Amino acid sequence: MSTPTPAAARTAVHPLTTADAEALVAAATAAAGAAGVAVSVTVLDAGGHPLAFRRDDRAVLISGETSTRKAFTALQLDAPTADLVEAVQPGAPFHTLPTALDRPLLFIAGGLPVHRDGRLVGAIGVGGGAPAQDHGFAESALGVLA
Repeated sequence: MSTPTPAAARTAVHPLTTADAEALVAAATAAAGAAGVAVSVTVLDAGGHPLAFRRDDRAVLISGETSTRKAFTALQLDAPTADLVEAVQPGAPFHTLPTALDRPLLFIAGGLPVHRDGRLVGAIGVGGGAPAQDHGFAESALGVLA
């Protein structure tokens, strides 16, 4: 006899849409612009596929890559990248993770998982400012989905 599936597991969760992703990009870009910081913003769906990307033409070129890697890292580990920085330091539990996998992980603040109804539906990554700024821009963008 099988165990009944909890109601939460049976409830469908709406995936992150292109419209959601574009709203996240616009909100993060606006927050960065208000602070006078040129950034790149990447939004990934739950499968790690890009839904939206924007690089301010004044942002450093590498910010496009860092925003994408931050989003991917936040998605794969379902955690803000800011919370993972200490975990990859020498002697820490994830010290070898950045080099153990052939994946584009980046343990710098600015990546956040995106949840809907308690379920992981994607991630946002911001690059171009100081790590704490990027984290703040990403965090403020999540407010558009509330």
